[in-house]
Amino acid sequence: MDSCILRVAIPSPLRRFFDYLPPAAQPDVAVGCRVWVPFGRTRQVGVVAAVADRSELPPERLRRVEAVIDPTPVLPPSVTALLYWAAGYYHHPPGEVWQAALPVALRRGEVLRPPRITRWQLSEAGRAVDPATLARAPRQAALLARLAAFPDGAGSDELAGEGDWRGALRTLCDKGWVVPIEGAAVVATAAQPGHPLNPEQQRAVDAIGAGLGGFAAFLLEGITGSGKTEVYLHVVERVLAAGHQVLVLVPEIGLTPQLVARFRRLGAPLALLHSDLASGERLAAWQAAADGSARIVIGTRSAVFTPLPRLGLVIIDEEHDASLKQQEGFRYSARDVAVWRARQCAVPVVLGSATPSLESLANAEAGRYHLLHLPQRAGGASSPTLRVVDMRGLSVREPLAPALETTMREHLQAGGQVLLFLNRRGFAPVQMCGGCGWVGECRRCDARLTLHRREHRLRCHHCGAEQRVPEQCPTCGSSELVLLGHGTERIEALLQERFADHVILRIDRDSTRRRGALEGLLAQAQAGHGEILLGTQMVAKGHHFPGVTLVAVLDADQGLFSADFRAPERLAQLIVQVAGRAGRAERPGEVVIQSRQPAHPFWSRLLEGGYRRVAADELAERRAACWPPASLLALLRAEATGQAAPLAFLEQAARLARQIGHDGVDLMGPLPAPMERRAGRYRAQLLLQATRRSDLHRLLAALAPALEGLAEGRRVRWSLDVDPLELF
Repeated sequence: MDSCILRVAIPSPLRRFFDYLPPAAQPDVAVGCRVWVPFGRTRQVGVVAAVADRSELPPERLRRVEAVIDPTPVLPPSVTALLYWAAGYYHHPPGEVWQAALPVALRRGEVLRPPRITRWQLSEAGRAVDPATLARAPRQAALLARLAAFPDGAGSDELAGEGDWRGALRTLCDKGWVVPIEGAAVVATAAQPGHPLNPEQQRAVDAIGAGLGGFAAFLLEGITGSGKTEVYLHVVERVLAAGHQVLVLVPEIGLTPQLVARFRRLGAPLALLHSDLASGERLAAWQAAADGSARIVIGTRSAVFTPLPRLGLVIIDEEHDASLKQQEGFRYSARDVAVWRARQCAVPVVLGSATPSLESLANAEAGRYHLLHLPQRAGGASSPTLRVVDMRGLSVREPLAPALETTMREHLQAGGQVLLFLNRRGFAPVQMCGGCGWVGECRRCDARLTLHRREHRLRCHHCGAEQRVPEQCPTCGSSELVLLGHGTERIEALLQERFADHVILRIDRDSTRRRGALEGLLAQAQAGHGEILLGTQMVAKGHHFPGVTLVAVLDADQGLFSADFRAPERLAQLIVQVAGRAGRAERPGEVVIQSRQPAHPFWSRLLEGGYRRVAADELAERRAACWPPASLLALLRAEATGQAAPLAFLEQAARLARQIGHDGVDLMGPLPAPMERRAGRYRAQLLLQATRRSDLHRLLAALAPALEGLAEGRRVRWSLDVDPLELF
């Protein structure tokens, strides 16, 4: 067929584009524009991914685009090229890949308008109010003080660090002290001077600065508190001076308010992109990035696809963090996509971490990344001392060693803050009957229910199912129900008994469910209002708690005996990261690690050689065992309501792979997943391993489309995960 054909990316599980004729009244439609198209019996929003001169379908089967939404492309050629690469590398349906690059409002077909958002500003009456007079309304006082620092008005991202600021804001507006104003999506703040650099920081800045104007990858390995962010800021200043934009990726939303505050000192318009923003706010920030008015863009995973017409630098903070990998749907690594985007746009990329991933360290060893070291803490602060406390001989019901309690009291008496880390939320992970041995288990998962005492519920942390706490054993009727193990909620109750005179802040997913709660608790912790901080991974990453002088890891043995080959790497990263919260100011820090396996060789490696010793040993073991980064993996998962169907589907997939030819690729399985039943569905997996990337992708390119035929007629959901992080 010789007429113009539009190849449209439509959200669909099929691994192909769909051909349409352009509207008769508008034959010229540019690549990157959104269109309304008929799709089956529905009407969908798609994106034009290519224009062709012919179609494999006969003319009578081609349908026309109903309407063109955008007069000009919303996705520029550079982003379209990135999406083509991502769809090919991850072997994912292109319609879902293109959808991931758009804010929710654009996926729904909303028309782009000039980005305007509501900001808030002190009124004349508000400027006359002294926040100190609002002692009985601390949130209102904090908000007034915050707004005073933004004479041109502040948006939601500037106010996000003030806890539940929206309720306080409504009250201040009702009083007439604050007024809403309609303004641009981003505004510049007054520039502030930076901190002086030490010699190691200056060398890193100079090395990265020398690479501006072309592609280069830098791995900035700096111990916790070494001033990696200060290095970022000084390099960003050079990029901004050259008229370019900067993309900064962070692994989690909770890290953004602190980072945003640091970057605002540069005085450049800044846009914030993450899923916790309201739809209108996110669209406005996305537009500001796409039209170039936002000079700095800070965001989580999906921000890697944001259009940036003058991109000059990409920064990936905490590059080792597993949260940078999408674990559902389109399973991409934002870190790896960002590196590819930097290469494609011929700009430098900086990967920063105190505990770099083994993949990044291997890239540095191979010369693909330039390794930069920051071996000293900035500002003269010293690194904390680490020691292991032997928990053997103590009852398993006792979560705190006497030596730790003594150390805690010493630090508290000296005016320091104490941070206790336990990566297990809830009150107790197991409820058991002392009479017959019944254990509370999830009806939909192969998992036990965790007791949440405050809500008086048993909750599954895998599927979210919950039920009331039984008063008697459901099996034998006994009232002798005992609780085993400790979660953060139970530790909090114990601390309230033993440290009744001290303020305790618990920071976990349960205590931060309300919008703004996380920011509020972190602000209190950073201001020193909580003397004892207790939390999960949420407190381990990137936060600056200047008053913390003691960090204690309560149950450090969880990762010592895991079947996951990445467990030692992750355990070392987690402990080093949480240990880095101690002693970041003038006072020295101390780290206590409680273990019932104090003689395990892992501890001697970590304490004597630090993270780099563990990483070097793990790299050697991975290479000997041919695990990543010495090999490449892809994981084919299948799930269904019946137990046999996933394994049968994967058996067919394995036979198909053998028919296609899998030279250079080993097939492992299929086998039931370690947690076979989850959310009422049975799961199985087939692992593909290769030492050469070309062998693996050659097989996947032929296998993935063929699997769509196998899945037809079966009630099996399947997914393909390239470079998986979660095998178990």
